[in-house]
Amino acid sequence: MHRAPQSIVVRRRLITRLAVAGSILLTTACGSGVGTAGVADDNAPKAGGSLAFAVGSYAGCVDPQQVGSNDTIYALRQIVDSLTDQDPATGKIVPWLAERWEVSPDARTFTFHLRPGATFSDGTPVNAQAVKDTFDAAPKLGAKATLAIGYLSGYTGTKVVDDLTAEVSFKQPNAQFLQATSTFSLGLVSSASTKKTADQRCTEGIVGSGPFTLESYQANQSITLARRTGYKWGSSLWRKPGEAYLDKVVFTIVPEAGVRTGSLQSGQVDAIGSVGLADESALQAGGNVDLQARANPGVVFNLGLNNSRPLLRDPAVRQAIQVAINRQEIVKTIFPTGSKPATSILAHTTPFYTDFSAQLTFDPGKAASLLDAAGWRPGADGIRTKDGTRLSLEVDWFANAATNRPTLELIQQQLKAVGVDIRLRELPIAQITQIQQSGDFDALWGNITRADPDILRSTYSTALANTYRLEPGELDTVLDEQAATTDTTKRQALVSQAQKLIAENAYAIPVVELTTELGVAKRVHDLDFEASSRIQLHDTWKS
Repeated sequence: MHRAPQSIVVRRRLITRLAVAGSILLTTACGSGVGTAGVADDNAPKAGGSLAFAVGSYAGCVDPQQVGSNDTIYALRQIVDSLTDQDPATGKIVPWLAERWEVSPDARTFTFHLRPGATFSDGTPVNAQAVKDTFDAAPKLGAKATLAIGYLSGYTGTKVVDDLTAEVSFKQPNAQFLQATSTFSLGLVSSASTKKTADQRCTEGIVGSGPFTLESYQANQSITLARRTGYKWGSSLWRKPGEAYLDKVVFTIVPEAGVRTGSLQSGQVDAIGSVGLADESALQAGGNVDLQARANPGVVFNLGLNNSRPLLRDPAVRQAIQVAINRQEIVKTIFPTGSKPATSILAHTTPFYTDFSAQLTFDPGKAASLLDAAGWRPGADGIRTKDGTRLSLEVDWFANAATNRPTLELIQQQLKAVGVDIRLRELPIAQITQIQQSGDFDALWGNITRADPDILRSTYSTALANTYRLEPGELDTVLDEQAATTDTTKRQALVSQAQKLIAENAYAIPVVELTTELGVAKRVHDLDFEASSRIQLHDTWKS
């Protein structure tokens, strides 16, 4: 069943708030349409043409289950379908490859009934065996598949009930799993793809059942997609039945924000990612570009602290850093219009978000008092020392967003004012997994997008990747309990408690919510955001 389309993108106006349902639905839901952007009154959608999209970075991998960078996800989301989809306007889970599903009362067993007739681009059927092979293979992919592995935590296997019925089981209740089946990280891949090694999947790509196929890619240069002929099993949210409109989509890696902006203004490309505040006026001035934006749910941009480092084991140091950052100044100076300072480790668009802005209020006096009490005294250059050790930290960052460098340079100035020295180290985005796994860092700058609060467990549980080297404790218990309960009220209270523990202990330093802003030529229509603020190109067309 379909409802009338609801607009999620507004021309030249930023959408900064999304009403997200306050629960993770565990029952079958009917689909609803998503909206349009920039459709001319007299233009009817038409097939054909190529879309040129310039992005700022490349993750070094073309397997959707092994990437987490938005710039690469934009492309790879188009080649895999998911069992379910998530309505970006309501948070509801709706049909895609699965026509319907049942969830056991204890949320340990999920039974999916697949729609008939769907195939992977190698001609093999999308069936229960493919579901089993996809899910069985994901936990074996290793460090690069952190998101997929987290979603399948406690996975005990998939039973092939019949050709179109798959029963997925977990050893403990797993309330977040239904939403996880809507993500690109658990998009289905062909059985042949699951037999490849993790490295082969990264370098050669995978075979999906999506509306586009991976035609070619050149590392650090481009990813080219081609329309899938005969495609007819799209999400219940999409407006167009059958195949996509576009013949081809080319994602070109253009690291320089100014070059991306100039390319869009000159007509060399049709759309660009990572639009920053400095680019907005120039893009709007010509009258040929729409700015489209949406606040990302999930973990906000933050300084992810390595809690095992000697300097950062002291909660007073972490808490001082947290209140020494002026988030409002950062937002007004650097981020796109309508962006919000972080008020929790979760963005306000995430289900069960709780406002902990009191713990994040800019208070340099409090920061100085905390450091004084902990024995850190200002040196001749203003940087504090203790027992001969300078209060100096290195922040690793990656050039996958135009705002990263200026934000960190401003944070550097703000922290210097209270006696904390911050050194910045830029690394290629392809090295992010290596750095996270090694633990060889003081702090990492970044965010993680997901429209479910279980992203906190994936990120901060010591039983999973534990990138930030937290000690086992109360936070683990709370995160495990929220993943295990199907009681909405109880889960909300637990998620709120987890946010409180992170804020009070300053395990990570929330700074600003990510608002994904794109520049899109007016000749491009219906380039839509999905629930995680990535793009969906099936309904996109050009005039």
